[in-house]
Amino acid sequence: MSRDLSAQSRLQGRIILVTGALEGLGRAVALACAAEGATVILSSFEAQDLEPLYDQIIEQGYPEPAILPLNLEQASESEFIAAADSIGETFGRLDGLAQCAAFAPYLSRIDDYDPSEWERVLRINLTAPFMLIQSCLPLLRLSEDASIVLTADRVGRKGLAYWGAYAAAKFGIEGLMQVLAAELRGSSRIRVNSLDPGILRTALRANLYPGEDPSHHPLPETVAWAYVQLLGPEGQGFMGQALRIEQGQLCA
Repeated sequence: MSRDLSAQSRLQGRIILVTGALEGLGRAVALACAAEGATVILSSFEAQDLEPLYDQIIEQGYPEPAILPLNLEQASESEFIAAADSIGETFGRLDGLAQCAAFAPYLSRIDDYDPSEWERVLRINLTAPFMLIQSCLPLLRLSEDASIVLTADRVGRKGLAYWGAYAAAKFGIEGLMQVLAAELRGSSRIRVNSLDPGILRTALRANLYPGEDPSHHPLPETVAWAYVQLLGPEGQGFMGQALRIEQGQLCA
């Protein structure tokens, strides 16, 4: 089944990398970007896990995606560079990067937080995004209009008890965004912002709050539009901002 992607598709012709594309927010963002005409590079730990999403995108008549397996916990610097090289060899540039991958094993007091888990959480949620961005910056500089969207969280803007390493990592994401924006502003065509999509109905949330009724929270699909907006030409007015979604609008 083919689908006519009109000239009004907001991401027509763009190459967009989405991390955490296997499920939850990342999957919703990947599908939304594909629906708007982007060629989406789907990234998660295992290539075979992404094949059903790949097939779904093809079946819906969207541009053929690509699969980029990348273990955010264990990948070395050379593996991040190799991943970026693979994108460059296939597409020649990168127009957008949506960092949606997230990991939080549990809620715990600082007194009881296991140091090895602390390092694991920081690695996946902060160090890996830094290494991926660093590796992809040369490709993003080749774009006429590039955008990086780092997924933020309310606990990374105002600390809450028991969120431990996840909160610390998300505070770090805000710092990374601000520093990178200051370095890129006026010297490149790359935009970078952070976005807090709010509490969503995801596996991560269910794992942390097993007694909570998940139906009280919106699905990730309800916020994917904000990523599309920031990744496309509509997001050109945003740079270096810590954004959130409020009443269907992007707000600083």
